[in-house]
Amino acid sequence: MSRNGPASVEFRNVSKLYGGVTAVNDVSFTIEPGTLVTLLGPSGCGKTTTLRLIAGLEMATSGQIIIGGRDVTNLSASERDVSMVFQSYALFPHMSVLDNVAYGPSVSGEPKQKAHAMAREKLELVGLKGFEKRMPSELSGGQQQRVAVARALVLEPQVLLFDEPLSNLDAKLRRRVREDIRRLQRDLNLTVAYVTHDQEEALAVSDRVIVMSNAAIAQSGTPRELYEQPASLFVADFIGDSNIVPIEIESVSGDRAVALYGEARFELPSRGAKPGAAKLGLRPDAINLSAAAAPDALPGRILHAAYLGKHMEYTVLAGGAELFVVDRRVKQPLAVGDETNLTFDRDGMTVLPA
Repeated sequence: MSRNGPASVEFRNVSKLYGGVTAVNDVSFTIEPGTLVTLLGPSGCGKTTTLRLIAGLEMATSGQIIIGGRDVTNLSASERDVSMVFQSYALFPHMSVLDNVAYGPSVSGEPKQKAHAMAREKLELVGLKGFEKRMPSELSGGQQQRVAVARALVLEPQVLLFDEPLSNLDAKLRRRVREDIRRLQRDLNLTVAYVTHDQEEALAVSDRVIVMSNAAIAQSGTPRELYEQPASLFVADFIGDSNIVPIEIESVSGDRAVALYGEARFELPSRGAKPGAAKLGLRPDAINLSAAAAPDALPGRILHAAYLGKHMEYTVLAGGAELFVVDRRVKQPLAVGDETNLTFDRDGMTVLPA
C-alpha cells in the first residue's frame, strides 16, 4: 500500500515526562510490518501519549523511536511517513468530501487534478464512491469516519494510526466500522497502531494487544493469550470481566496444581504458583448454574438477576465471594434468592501469578 511498503515501529526504552509527571515510562515494543497492534488500557495509562509519540505530535524525553529501520526520535510529525485518524475525525466542515481527502496531496504540492484522482481512488476503497460532492455535515457518523480514514490513506503512509476511532459511533455501527478497518488493514497490508479503552474492540481487530497500566506495559500478546493467560490481576480484571477469587493451592506437581475454592477442588495449570494462598481468575461465562448437585459443585445463592436479551447476568454468592455470571439460558431464568449449584469450565479458569 505504502510507497515504501509497510514499516515496522520500534520503541526502545522510551519515556515521556511532562514536568514531574511520567506519561510513558521506559516502554519497549515492536510492531511488525503489516500488522495491527492495539494499545489498550484505562484512561490515563499512557496509550494515547504513546500513539502521539509514534506520530511525532509529542517528542520523547528519552529512548529511541524507529520506524521502518529509520531513527525518527527527533523528527517532527511532517518528517515521518505516518498518518493519524483522530477521535474527532477533524474534517474541514467547509470543504466537500473530495476536497477533504485531497487536502494532504494538495498541500504536499500535487497538482489539483492528480490530488483529486488520488482522493477518488481512496474514497472508492472505503466504499464512498459517489459521495465526493457532499459536505461532512451531510454524512452519518460512520461515513465521516470513512472519510477520515480515506484522508489518512491518501498519502500512502508507512504507518497508520487510529486514536479511539469508534468512540463517537453507536454500538451497531462500531462493530461494522471496526470490521471495515480490519479488512482494509489486511487487504492493503498496512502497519496500524490503534488506541482504545474498549477490550472487546481490541480483541476483535488486533493481531497483538499491548495492555498499558500506569504509563508502562502490563502485558503484550495475542488476544487469545491475554484472555486465556493474563500475566497479572490487572490484566485478568481488565480483559473480559474476570472474577478474581481467593483459592488455596493444595499441591503442585510439575506444571499442574490442585486448587481448592470453597468446597470445590480442581486441577489446573500451575503457572508458577506455589502451595498456599493464591488468586484465581474466573470468567463469567465459565460458571455453570444448575439445580442439581454434582461432584465438586459449589452451592450458591442468586443476589441479583438481569435479563439482557441474549443472556442473563447474575450476581451469585458462592464460596464466600460474589461472582458475576453470564448465562445464555434465558427461557427459565433464576430469581433473586434462588439456591443453585455452581460448576466451572476449566478453560475459563486461570491461576494468577502472585
